[in-house]
Amino acid sequence: MPSAQIVPTLLARLRQAHPDARYELNWSTPFELLVATILAAQCTDERVNRVTATLFQKYSGPQAFAEANTPELEEDLRPTGFYKQKAKSVQNMSRELLAKFGGEVPRTIEGLVTLPGVARKTANVVLNTAFNLPSGIIVDTHVARVSQRLGLTKKEKPEDIEQDLMKLVPQDQWTFFGPATVLHGRYTCTARKPKCEECPFNDLCPKIGV
Repeated sequence: MPSAQIVPTLLARLRQAHPDARYELNWSTPFELLVATILAAQCTDERVNRVTATLFQKYSGPQAFAEANTPELEEDLRPTGFYKQKAKSVQNMSRELLAKFGGEVPRTIEGLVTLPGVARKTANVVLNTAFNLPSGIIVDTHVARVSQRLGLTKKEKPEDIEQDLMKLVPQDQWTFFGPATVLHGRYTCTARKPKCEECPFNDLCPKIGV
């Protein structure tokens, strides 16, 4: 079955499996979600959530991160890995956010991607999740893997995969499709030993590369 034809069924079954799909990072403000998403690079959401539970009490917003003692911030971020680079990214992003946007997280993808360390995926996480804006589709490693296995894309680069998915998935479903597909990839369509027999798409999926 051509990939476009399976999309309505995929969406219906995703809604059954993950009716309340949400991105699994903890946050209370759009800025906190932006920081958490930067920290989640090459790190599990679970570990990031453990770090941010105390981090966001210590640093209350962009001003606090911008003015933080860098070696101290690096130590605070150490458990997330690549902590020197992440401390630099978070501080530079916070300074630029204050300088360009008065400390307010912009509600456009064009504005967000001007910030240091913020690419389309991070911008989409913030816009989809914090503002419920269908700016695009979140493409992380899970979404990429699921989309390739289902035959929705043959592309490798996240930006190219996103373009293919945006043509197939109706725009009013983008803010649901991304987080729900992340969960599907994280818990069912795993990188190793995918649970095909438990998968709601088992009968539709060509299992490309499995």
